[in-house]
Amino acid sequence: MSDPYTSRTSVHEQTVDGFGTVRVLPLDARADAGVVHAWTSEERAAFWGMNGLTRDQVAEIYAHLDTLDTHHAFLLVRDGEPAALLQTYEPRADRVGECYPVQPGDIGVHLLVAPAGPGGARPGWTAALLDVVTSYVLLGLGRTRIVADPDVRNERAIARLLRQGFTAGPAVVLPEVDLPDVYLPEKKARLAFLTREAAFPA
Repeated sequence: MSDPYTSRTSVHEQTVDGFGTVRVLPLDARADAGVVHAWTSEERAAFWGMNGLTRDQVAEIYAHLDTLDTHHAFLLVRDGEPAALLQTYEPRADRVGECYPVQPGDIGVHLLVAPAGPGGARPGWTAALLDVVTSYVLLGLGRTRIVADPDVRNERAIARLLRQGFTAGPAVVLPEVDLPDVYLPEKKARLAFLTREAAFPA
């Protein structure tokens, strides 16, 4: 089967033993809208905040995101197949920046992993993708600390981050955002942090 992503330029590429080669591609709001809409429409992605949106609405959100210098979206492709949606952002330009003391070198990360599919659960899948994300943002982008803000009720996501080496931070309330181009309801989140030193000890 041909790989429709071959012609697209990646910002990071990494081979993970026993998992495959993962390419990090800048998200194409229109071309990738079908994949992203399918993922964000699932009940398991309710914490992502896009349940009930149409494909065009999802495309519009990411087209708007593409105009920002502070927020970026990427598609992670494993051996030619879409594997996850990654968003990175500057905490100072995001509502999370109101909830903790932002440090120079911080970068915020959201990761939505593709559904498991007919084969069921895939042990090690999320860990491998998080390894790629960690390498990209801490080494490739030269950042010093990742900030994650999963919904406080999303115990599975929080547990996964802690197993990955993150340190749990405080529970916070991310304020509502009501702007012409974006609306985000108030969100209760559990902050989590991963420093470059912890991820890549000398």
